[in-house]
Amino acid sequence: MTTSSQYKFVPNKNASIILAPFSGGQPKNGVELGPEYIMEAGFKQQVEELGWNTEVVEPLGKTNYNDLQSDIKDKFGVKNAEVVSSVCHKIHDAVKDAAQDGRLPVTIGGDHSIGTATVSGMLEHNPNTCVLWIDAHADINSPATTDSGNLHGCPMSFVMGIHKESYPPCFDWVPQNLKPSKIAYIGLRDVDKGEKQILKEYDIAAFSMYHVDKYGIGKVVEMALDKINPKRDCPIHLSYDVDAIDPSFVPATGTRVQGGLTLREGLFIAEDVAATGLLSSVDIVETNPLLGEHENHVLDTVSAACAIGRCALGESLL
Repeated sequence: MTTSSQYKFVPNKNASIILAPFSGGQPKNGVELGPEYIMEAGFKQQVEELGWNTEVVEPLGKTNYNDLQSDIKDKFGVKNAEVVSSVCHKIHDAVKDAAQDGRLPVTIGGDHSIGTATVSGMLEHNPNTCVLWIDAHADINSPATTDSGNLHGCPMSFVMGIHKESYPPCFDWVPQNLKPSKIAYIGLRDVDKGEKQILKEYDIAAFSMYHVDKYGIGKVVEMALDKINPKRDCPIHLSYDVDAIDPSFVPATGTRVQGGLTLREGLFIAEDVAATGLLSSVDIVETNPLLGEHENHVLDTVSAACAIGRCALGESLL
């Protein structure tokens, strides 16, 4: 394990590993176990071996929010709005506090509904933050466009104020502080009709697997950063859903879509962001240990999640 990256916004290499064991943004049990499995795989020690000073933060405490969820849509067309909002508020505060304390937040989920918390928290700390969203899905439905009502498909709409009139009141606390010009997607291959319209209407930089196939992953990362961080002077929030990687490599996740990134392509993204020296925060989400048909499926997925984190925090091949 070697590290060569410098971190402009966290020069002392202090990190807060923020555990977010939450599944209320989607219907499948098990994703709340992601943080436990990743930590049991030695993630904290792996990060420390890269020269980081770490602390572990558990903003949800001992409350089992997963017991409070429901599979019934509310009058706003979404599920578990109160629970998701409450959880996100706690994670938002933990992320913002870590950043303001000079630490790099590494948030381990849990489902991707927590992206509402991490992105808004980092933007409150530094409004110039840009977002690189690595995912098979755009997660930019609003309550007005979602068919499923699952809020792990809506985090970006909340922080961008898209269709704000459709929000449940419990999300009034969320600052709509992300500009469309400050987010780019990589790895998309399952985008809802309403999401496609939003991406086009707001002129959001979105790179699907078509672009990865056509240009190669190195060029795609470069193009994405050119869109959201052209002067290479803004902090980068990397939000990484493991389902961006093809399920042949990462099978223990909840919304598998064939035709994704190879494991090397997936790790390259994290390595390349680290190489900019601009990483200020990272999420690793949607590891679901209960969805591996075999033990190796779970081990492979947890190993990939740990590797994403290590690469983002400076691990290099040489």
